[in-house]
Amino acid sequence: MGLSYAHACTVTPWQHSNLGTPPNSVPMNNSTKPVVQHIPDFLDYCEIEKGLASLTQENYGRYLSVFVKWLKNTNKESVLPHELTPEDLWNYHLFLARKYKTPQGEYLQRVTQHYYLVALRALLNYFSEKDISAPSSSKVSLPKDSREKSIKFLNLEQLKQLLEAPDVSRVQGLRDRAIMETLFSTGLRIAELVALNRNQIPKQTQDWLELTIKGKGGNVRTIYFSSRALQWVKKYLETRTDMDSALFINYRSSNADSLRLSSRSIESAVKKYSLVAGLPIAVTPHTLRHSYATDLLTQGVDLRTVQEFLGHKDIATTQLYTHITNKRLRDIHKKFHGGSVLS
Repeated sequence: MGLSYAHACTVTPWQHSNLGTPPNSVPMNNSTKPVVQHIPDFLDYCEIEKGLASLTQENYGRYLSVFVKWLKNTNKESVLPHELTPEDLWNYHLFLARKYKTPQGEYLQRVTQHYYLVALRALLNYFSEKDISAPSSSKVSLPKDSREKSIKFLNLEQLKQLLEAPDVSRVQGLRDRAIMETLFSTGLRIAELVALNRNQIPKQTQDWLELTIKGKGGNVRTIYFSSRALQWVKKYLETRTDMDSALFINYRSSNADSLRLSSRSIESAVKKYSLVAGLPIAVTPHTLRHSYATDLLTQGVDLRTVQEFLGHKDIATTQLYTHITNKRLRDIHKKFHGGSVLS
């Protein structure tokens, strides 16, 4: 039997009187090492224990270097983790918003401030994981709606223009069409796409394909190729005469060890085709991932299922897409719901 309401709401003595550490919890320790000296350990932790992509680690290191400079400039270079205060975190936030300039001499936009603060929150979460006393990551507030406003996606007409932009009479164009069809069909992150191998695509004819991949943070999930995407991938593979294991290769590569196409090359290609198609935004591979998620939601797929498709660890990340579909749902309700005829 489940717990009764009264049982579930029972307050234990330590909760009621706030008498310190609850039973079975791990006590937090005051580190004797300054915050700045913990950062290399944190980056190692991101790689070894969290399994984050190398690019994410590099970004965390770059963003936290600004925090280190701020600590030095405010004479807090020797501050210990437990000595950091919520006021310090807020003052750093103000610094990013009002005073910090990029090497190009520009102030940070709200969206960019978000990345610096996420890195700081990750560091504070690391302290918590290692039982080191420090302020909670919740004390670092993020710019309101900054991530939501940064989400860009294509409607179906724009997607059609983009997908038809490559010249498929050329092998590079055929490859690029297969890449973009795959991105929209599967919702893959660019690093996940780059890691695909040609032996994962069966040679026998089939209308769809289900693959299990290892994604961000080493998490395993299933992705799906639509019939159309699979057809373009197979057309591209029929042109391949090399023996390289990579699914998508660079025809101009001088590296004899591997022809595997890089993330940067794919990003450049997608951006080029968005210009060729005359689209109003500069499209990236992640734009196609956003478009994939948005299309699923607008077709009525529930949020938890979309979370699984995208490989999001936290449902809150997937919820960032819902603001995009809210207006469409309101318009549908106004147009089709019969309540208006009752007046």
